[in-house]
Order: sequence, then C-alpha cells, then structure tokens
Amino acid sequence: MKLSAVQEALPWLLHAAVTTLWISVVAIVFGQILGLLVCLCRVSPNRALARFGALYVSFFRGVPLLVQLLLTYDLLPYIGIDVPPLAAAIGTLSLASGAYSGEIYRGALNAIPRGHVEAAQALGFGPVAIWLRILLPQALRISVPSLVNELILLLKASSLISIVGVTELARTSHTLAAQTYRPFETYVTAALIYLAMNLVLSGLGAAAERRLAAAGH
Repeated sequence: MKLSAVQEALPWLLHAAVTTLWISVVAIVFGQILGLLVCLCRVSPNRALARFGALYVSFFRGVPLLVQLLLTYDLLPYIGIDVPPLAAAIGTLSLASGAYSGEIYRGALNAIPRGHVEAAQALGFGPVAIWLRILLPQALRISVPSLVNELILLLKASSLISIVGVTELARTSHTLAAQTYRPFETYVTAALIYLAMNLVLSGLGAAAERRLAAAGH
C-alpha cells in the first residue's frame, strides 16, 4: 500500500463522506416518520388504510433499491415531474427506510402484552394517551436494536445513490481510483471510512438502548 496515495485521497474522501452522512441522516429522519405512519396504517382497524400500508411495504421491500432510484430519477420526468438527483436520492432512501421501519415498529407493538393496554383503559386513559404513554415508549425500547441495524444498512445502501449522479463517498472513491490508478488504497480508505461511520452509529444506538432501558425501569 502506498501511503502517499492514501494521504492524497483522504481529504476528498472525507469531504464525500460528509455528503454521504448528511444525506443518510436526513433520509433516516424522514424514514422514521414514514415508518411510524406506515405502522399506524398497518395496525389500523380501517381496512383501506391497512391495505395501503401492506401494499406500501410490499413494494418498497420487494423492489431493489437500485430500481427504485432509477424509477424516481428516470421515470418521473416522463410524467412531467423533474426530480433533482439529490431529491431523488433522499426521497427514495426515505421511502424505502419507511417500509422497513414500519414493519419494525409493527413487530414491536405486537410484542407488547395486551394487558398493558387493558390496564391503561381501566385507569381511564384515552386512545391518544395510551399511544403516547404506553405503546410508543415500549415500542421504541423494543425496536431500538432492529432500528439501529436498519440505519446501518441504510447508510451502506446510500452508496447506490451514485447511480443518479450524487457525488458521495462511493462515487468519489471510484473517480479517484480511476484518476490516480491506485484503486487498492482508494477503496480500502473508503471502506474504513464507511466502517468508522457505522461503528459510530452502532455506538449511538447502544447508548440510546441503554437510556431507554433505564427510563423503562
């Protein structure tokens, strides 16, 4: 390995990593909001909402993310909707994350004993109070490990957004490898940056899990 090649590539890769990170964070935030809405649809007694939630999850879990990106970026202009590359990337990642997160939240809700809801109803809690004070805190606590895993997968999947022209870490490493003829050093450095970001995300998730567990006790 030629260390000078790593030193030359590192500033460019770190700059691209910042782009990767903020795109992933924005997609994660929107994905969690969508996930909660999808979960509410899936558990809704309204049959139309439940079917809509099921169709949403089936589509975004069943179609590869790369195809979703191409559909957003290439197909929407045919119907008169011009989507910038960055918006296509964030929107597609958010929609896909919402489908997976929604199922994680739904599984967590199903793991909560029914007796908790019945006890809250007996104490006079209304539906909104039950959701906010009984169901949602427990669902978040249960779902944290699975959500952290999903967020890590989303961060790694963000490498696919280069296909729509977003200059993030994967695209920058490919460009540098082609320009410098040092693919080994460039890709290893990019891989270590991805690893560092995922380790930080794992650490934050573990801290959040401990905090929620302590709050639950």
